[in-house]
Amino acid sequence: MKQRNRKERARERGHSVLETALMLPWIFFLFVGAFDMGMYACAFISVENAARVGANYTSASSGTAADNTVACGAVLEELKALPNARNLASCASLPLIVSVTAVNGPDGAPASRVSVTYQTVQLIPLPGLAGSLTLVRTAEMRVRD
Repeated sequence: MKQRNRKERARERGHSVLETALMLPWIFFLFVGAFDMGMYACAFISVENAARVGANYTSASSGTAADNTVACGAVLEELKALPNARNLASCASLPLIVSVTAVNGPDGAPASRVSVTYQTVQLIPLPGLAGSLTLVRTAEMRVRD
């Protein structure tokens, strides 16, 4: 009786090792996909915040409502945690483009509109995944003069 129980336990251990070996690639791809999506979500939130901060800085006065330099500095400061935006010095070409326009807001008052375009890096090159993602966010604020 004891010998039979040992054989059954050894067989069960063999089955669990085989099941783990078969599932391991799927678990790995699931982890990689979740990691990539988390980084894309972080970039999306950061670009949204950068557009808002840029609009906040340019809406300080009518003189800065269309100032690309002020907005670029604020956006670069906000995006410095992103991988390919750390060492950027300008906002004129991808991976980061910032454009500022003086507009009339919905109430007819002068406003500043800041548009931020950011291209992410592809973290883990897997076939079938999107690769790099281009995010465009726009924020508009009334000029506080």
